[in-house]
Amino acid sequence: MNLPSRSCEGYFGNGFNRVVSKGSWFRCFYSETLRSSVCEGKNLRMVPDRIVMSKGGERIEEVMGRKEEEELPEFREGAFEVAEEASLLGFERNRRIGGGSSVVSRRLVSEEMLNEYIPDGDFDRHTMRDLVASIRVVGTEDFVCDEWVEEPTLLVTRYEYANLYHTVTDWYSAYVSSRVTGLPNRPHVVFIDGHCTTQMKHGQLYFPGSDDRKTARLSEFGEMIGSAFGFPVNRHPSSEKPLSTSVHNVLFVRREDYVIHPRHDGKVQPRLINEEEVFDSLRHWVASGSTGLTKCGINVNGLFAHMSMKEQIRAIQDASVIIGAHGAGLTHIVSATPNTTIFEILSFKFQRPHFELIAMWKGLEYHAMHLANSRADPTAVIEKLKEVMKSLGC
Repeated sequence: MNLPSRSCEGYFGNGFNRVVSKGSWFRCFYSETLRSSVCEGKNLRMVPDRIVMSKGGERIEEVMGRKEEEELPEFREGAFEVAEEASLLGFERNRRIGGGSSVVSRRLVSEEMLNEYIPDGDFDRHTMRDLVASIRVVGTEDFVCDEWVEEPTLLVTRYEYANLYHTVTDWYSAYVSSRVTGLPNRPHVVFIDGHCTTQMKHGQLYFPGSDDRKTARLSEFGEMIGSAFGFPVNRHPSSEKPLSTSVHNVLFVRREDYVIHPRHDGKVQPRLINEEEVFDSLRHWVASGSTGLTKCGINVNGLFAHMSMKEQIRAIQDASVIIGAHGAGLTHIVSATPNTTIFEILSFKFQRPHFELIAMWKGLEYHAMHLANSRADPTAVIEKLKEVMKSLGC
């Protein structure tokens, strides 16, 4: 797909048009808009002893204060290898791997190619560039593996793994990679990082096979997440009933306390200091039967944080209105169905456009309440929600 540089489609994963391929087994697809590449290869050997990072898998409470750089992989020379006869790229001069090793190798990709197709950009540490730079070409006599994986495999280094927003950005990058390379079926996913376990360990994502459209837009990504958990595409139960007799689900995404990244000492910043008061007021307003909405009913759900990932996706897709203070939990709106309305409450410290933009990119109706501080007036929230519900025909 030929797209103008810096177009919206380009930013969302289309437009990897510039291909460098020096053989049938290794190539990179470069995006002028993103100034980065998706690279793929085969006959690649990983040498775990040459990848340095923290052990990973610990309970987050056990590693409080651990720095980010300790958890990210350091790819040393020869962390990945290919056999001499398989390589057709230009090499740098011979060099030995490791102290005292007898294995002589050549660098697979030149510095010039890295600078052109995987530039450092604004990253202090570009793990993908470091991974590609670590690949060495070795003689066939040294190219021995204990186990071969024949199926497609995605190598993923996670960043903000304890936060849904940043976890979804990692999912999206992996998803775009699978689409750009046209993977024929669900790939294996290998996490190359030393992160501890968090609540997000249950957010396993399964990638479907590609089709001929080769698109990677945000709505398609949200549909993929839903389908990964067994939900049909474009599922929207509220549209199946006449509006005059419908009951709308209002999902309140509450930012409850949780233990976050070790470098933050496990502290979470409240975005709405009276969130529970606001939710209780909404619930009592609905229970009173005096909502002033005569053409439809309302169910208010505030148990979102206590659901499994699959239950959360179901609740998102069943909701007519999703309401919440600015926070990572609202990232779930990528899986919202087309008729969903978003109502975001933004405190003065967090006037950020993340979810307004996601709603816009997905074509969802969006309403915002901007606060002068971190406390919301429950009555004002109810009045705003009434306006939203009336816009739905209530």
